Amino acid sequence: MKFIADGMLGKLTRWLRMLGHNVKYSSKLDDNQLITIAKKERRILLTRDLELYQQATAKGVNAFYLEGKTEAERLAQLAKRFKIQLDIDMATSRCPKCNTKVKPMPKEKAENKVEKSTFTYYNEFWECPKCGKIYWQGAHWTRIRKTLEMAKEIKKMP
Repeated sequence: MKFIADGMLGKLTRWLRMLGHNVKYSSKLDDNQLITIAKKERRILLTRDLELYQQATAKGVNAFYLEGKTEAERLAQLAKRFKIQLDIDMATSRCPKCNTKVKPMPKEKAENKVEKSTFTYYNEFWECPKCGKIYWQGAHWTRIRKTLEMAKEIKKMP
């Protein structure tokens, strides 16, 4: 399952990539370009723009209109509709910045690429082979888990 997200869904794009989904995103694409790419690459168009949603579905594009106000609400909507698991598995996770699958990185290789304190406190690192960004499950993971737990709770609601 591949997605393309409109310019209003940059944050959601990063979430979906972390969850392991292939999401094309650029804030520079206009409605026609989004529809064309979605159709050509068989991607599901995600949008918060009702007019774009209507145009896309009229042209036979698989599109989904997101109504949620928070990232947790939007993630819950997507999880319900597309049976998306709301758990991050680093074996399938993608770079939130460039959409490439991240790879485990030996700790010693991270030594000169991250802050000294980060290197000291964390043992697991992942690197994006395309853009070179390095990831670890730092203090921000508390917020990430909290958002995913909220999304799971919302998903359960009728």
